[in-house]
Amino acid sequence: MHMNSNEDKKNVSGRIAAIAVMTAVTMVFTYVVRIPIAPTRGYINLGDVAVFFTAFTFGPFTALISGGLGPAIADIVAGYSQWAPITFAAHGLQGLAAALVIKSLGNRKVAEAAAGLAGMIVMAGLYLAGGAFMVGFAAAVVEVPMNIIQNAVGVFGGFVLSRAVKKAYPPVSRLAW
Repeated sequence: MHMNSNEDKKNVSGRIAAIAVMTAVTMVFTYVVRIPIAPTRGYINLGDVAVFFTAFTFGPFTALISGGLGPAIADIVAGYSQWAPITFAAHGLQGLAAALVIKSLGNRKVAEAAAGLAGMIVMAGLYLAGGAFMVGFAAAVVEVPMNIIQNAVGVFGGFVLSRAVKKAYPPVSRLAW
């Protein structure tokens, strides 16, 4: 990467800091509220709020990295290490998909709904596939409706938080990549 000015260097530093902060925030949102799901021995949580907030605010790259790392770290800390690789893929790609839809369609309400749907399909689909491999298809299917609810809460919460932060601190948009 070629840097033309101090402003470019500040943006890169700010973007790296945003990845670190959003990874920590996503980990905490995922870890603090955990509602166990018996058939898969997984759990639902509020981490999707942070994943979608990151996708709507900081863009595809930050959403991919922090969306994957934060929840995977939460899985490891919470004793669900066997799920961490699936979680990394499911939530990282969820954030990436949502952010790419927003980036391609712009910041319209229809874009946010489409981004939420894209993220929901990616996350629920990957957990279904991973769960089918780990605990069997019948058990994994039970988790799908709860993953959809978790995503819906995440889209709504992420949207509200992103709008509030962008309104309160417009320069945050310069950290997107």
